[in-house]
Order: sequence, then structure tokens, then C-alpha cells
Amino acid sequence: MGAEAFVGGQVVGPTSSQRQKLDLPLLVAIIALLVFGLTMVYSASWDYSLQEYGDPMYMFARQLQWLGLGVAVAAGLTLLDYHHWRRLIVPVMGITIILLILVLFINEIRLGAKRSLYQGSYQPSELAKLVTIVYLSVWLYAKRQVLHDVSLGLVPLGVILGIIGGLVYQQPDLSAAATLMLLGGLLFFLAGGALRQIGVLLVVALAAGYIVVQINPTGSVRVADFVAGLQNPTEASYHVKRSYEAIVNGGIFGVGIGRAQSKLTGLPVPPTDSIFAVVVEELGLVGAIGLIVLYAGLVWRGLVIARRAPDMLGTLMATGLVLWIGMEAGINMMVMVGLLPFAGNALPFVSAGGSNLVSCMAAIGILLSISRQRGQMPVEDEWRPQRATANLRGGDRRRRIPRPRRAAGVES
Repeated sequence: MGAEAFVGGQVVGPTSSQRQKLDLPLLVAIIALLVFGLTMVYSASWDYSLQEYGDPMYMFARQLQWLGLGVAVAAGLTLLDYHHWRRLIVPVMGITIILLILVLFINEIRLGAKRSLYQGSYQPSELAKLVTIVYLSVWLYAKRQVLHDVSLGLVPLGVILGIIGGLVYQQPDLSAAATLMLLGGLLFFLAGGALRQIGVLLVVALAAGYIVVQINPTGSVRVADFVAGLQNPTEASYHVKRSYEAIVNGGIFGVGIGRAQSKLTGLPVPPTDSIFAVVVEELGLVGAIGLIVLYAGLVWRGLVIARRAPDMLGTLMATGLVLWIGMEAGINMMVMVGLLPFAGNALPFVSAGGSNLVSCMAAIGILLSISRQRGQMPVEDEWRPQRATANLRGGDRRRRIPRPRRAAGVES
């Protein structure tokens, strides 16, 4: 579908300035991450696959299949004008909620959680993260003029996040629920929500998080292990201690791809949650820094796309999606080095797992769709993407965003 634009509620054809090439730096970063991820999945999964499935190539072959699907999804979403999500997102959100409810009814428990629909695959919580970001972007765009009204802005936002976050929490997936809440608050701020409302949202979120940690056995144990590990690394959880062992073995340059010992001697789920520990052991500090640089480049490019987006909808979508990917990566890596309580977040584009990979590739497709449209601003849009830190008006404390200055025909 071509790069069309909504003007006055109507879809109009693309202009020459809207027909942009794909964002090359973003593509380079994604291809590098995918190649890196396939290499590490092959290295980290062969022994685990042999023990769990009787075939050393099982997880790698599955990852290739999911990657093929993810590339197809990304290509389709790149060609789909992101404005069409204004019509599509409600039914897509409805389907997502149904899938989250089905997970609870199917009740397939793996590793102490019920997150999948069939034999550990197809985790709707990963789809829920992507869909929630898009839904909130569309909703905030539609409500941009009334966000200062608590009854029309903050309260409905809380209901939306409460429904999705509550369903995800019931699996239980505490980290995914917390990620959704954090992204919701961030998007609300970017859309122009008043600081006092954001303060209220933050206080409520912190209070709810504290209560959840206190009453949820999994959360309380993970926080207790985290605190103990900060005080004395030898008192950290078994998972984190084995990760420390892998990191120490890796040193500066690593032991070489395929030569890690931790994946053979008890590191939990090395192809998925613990793959960053395998990366550090096999490629060392140099490899870990290289991976972090790739993620930083991806986030930087996503924020560039957000700044150049032709309207508020594109800016919100691009910002939310790229920060989600960056947060997922940061949480996974920080957990493995003991800087955050344990969470089951995948390492985007690197960890084995189809649900996360396809969802992240879908996010990249939407980012590329936004990057292709840098033409005229839709006439009904009174909001402008920010070039620098937002200025705050004195009266109602809502942000006034200056229109960015663009040099025609300039690519970066």
C-alpha cells in the first residue's frame, strides 16, 4: 500500500516528497543484529536443543523459520501507510485481548508461568507490548487536545493500561506489565500530558508496584535475591551467579564462538533469557560492547525517524516502538550482570523465540513506514515533533513543541 496521508479525515495520494527511500542506517543496524543473533542462537542452543528436543539443530531451525515470518511481516508493514493504524488498531487490540484471555484459560504452565498458547510457543504478551504502543499512540493522537482534562486523559489511559497490564500480570509476567506501564506514561508525556498528571500516574504506578512485589511470591523472591546480590554477589540468585561465572570466563576478548562452558554446565536457558551471558563468555567485553553499540545505533536511528515524522502520530509510534526495543535489551543485559531484579525479558533480535522476534520485526516495519513519509504535515495536526527539549507553557503547563526545521532533500 502506498505512502498516503490523512488530510481533513481523507486519504490522499503520496507526493514526491513523501516517496522516500528506506532508512539505510536503521536497516544496517537491524541486519547486523539479526546476523549476530543467528550466530549466537546457533552457538548457545545446540546442546540445549539436543537435551530438550533430541535434535541439536531444532532451535536454530525454528529461529530461521520465525525470522522468515518476521521479515515478511516487516516488509508488509513497511509498505502499509502507518496512518491506516487509526482504522485497524481497535480490532487488532480486540484480538490481542482475546489471545491474552485464552492464555489464562488454556493454562499451559512452563517454568512457573502460563504465557503461551501451544507448547511454549505463541506468547501473546509479546504481541500485547507492540499493539499497546500502537494503540496508545493512536488514542493519544486522537485525544491530543483534551489530555489536560483528567477525566478525558489520565483516567482513560489508566483504564487502558490497567486492562492490558492486568491480563499480562495474571500470567504472571511482571516485567512485561511494568514495561507497558512505563511506556504508557512516557507516551502520555510526549503527547503533551500535564506534568501534574504524570506525577500522579508515577505515584500510583510506584505504589501499585510496591504492593504487587509484596503480595506476589515471585516478585518478592526476585527483589530479595536482587538486594542480596547487590550486598554480596555470592548471595545472588543461582541464575545470576552462573551468569557472573560466564562473564568472568569471557574476560576481554572471550573464549571464542562455540567454546563457552557455562551453557554446558548449568546456565539456565542459554538460548533465550541467558544468551547475553553466552555472548560475553564467547566474545568477551569487546563483543558485549559491540552489541550495546548496535542497540544504541538502533535507538538513535529510531529517535531520528521520530523527530522527522510528518505528524504527532508518527512521532509517538516511532518513539514508543524504538524505546520499547531499547528497554527490552537494556533490561535483559542489566539482569544478567545483577543490576536489576530478574526478569524474563528476551534480548531483541538475539534471543531464541518466535513471538519476540516477529513482534520486534513488526516494530521495525512500522518504523520504516514512518521513515518513508517526510512530506507535508496533515492540516488537522496542530502538534509538531520536537527538535530539542520541550518547552513548558506557564499557564496549563502543557508543552509547546516547535516545528522542526528541515533542509529539503537532506538525508542522514
